Amino acid sequence: MSEDTMNYCYLESPIGTLLIAGDESTIRRIEFPRKGTPGRPEPHWRESMRGPVAEAVRQLLEYFALKRTSFDLPLAPEGTPFQRSVWRHLQDIPYGETISYGELAKRVGNPKASRAVGAANGKNPLPIVIPCHRVIGSNGTLTGFGGGLPTKEALLGLEKNALAVPALAKGA
Repeated sequence: MSEDTMNYCYLESPIGTLLIAGDESTIRRIEFPRKGTPGRPEPHWRESMRGPVAEAVRQLLEYFALKRTSFDLPLAPEGTPFQRSVWRHLQDIPYGETISYGELAKRVGNPKASRAVGAANGKNPLPIVIPCHRVIGSNGTLTGFGGGLPTKEALLGLEKNALAVPALAKGA
């Protein structure tokens, strides 16, 4: 992450306190709490709800309130070209649906790379917005997740419940 001015804030959510960080034009990081403790900002970051950080908070609050099924944010995830390819494909997984790591590897163009896809999935710096929680094991079980399996289960449950809301089921 560059030394440019980074703004950050904390968002109290149903899955714990999220750390959201971005510069003046993009969102760069969303961090889950670890063992109940929120992520820590870098020393040079400043606490501020300016620009894209404020918009990310607004959209995440709508997501948790079952009023948003997709995000429209300027994102700048930092990673290798392969990781960024995996993250782009994650954004194609429809709200409330899941795919396997093997299927994601096929979509990325390397069907034998399910482990590498899993590793890239685990390095996603913008979870929820880039929905890495929608990737599951080939046998349908929930497998590794940076925010912990209870968080993954909660996010998938939230989306399943939201689809029962008529306005959201129609893509509102």
